Amino acid sequence: MKTAYIGLILAGACLLTACKHQIEVVAPKDPIRIELAIRIDQEVRVKLEKDVESLIANNPDLF
Repeated sequence: MKTAYIGLILAGACLLTACKHQIEVVAPKDPIRIELAIRIDQEVRVKLEKDVESLIANNPDLF
């Protein structure tokens, strides 16, 4: 009787060791796209303001 239990335990252990978990890391086929909506207008405004100030200073009769 004990040998039957030992045989069942060994058979169960063999079956459990036969199960192998596999983790696979695969790179995506499509390229990764990162879309950014960035507004860069502050620098442009400062430059335009300086240009307008100098234009008005040099030509006071414009307006």
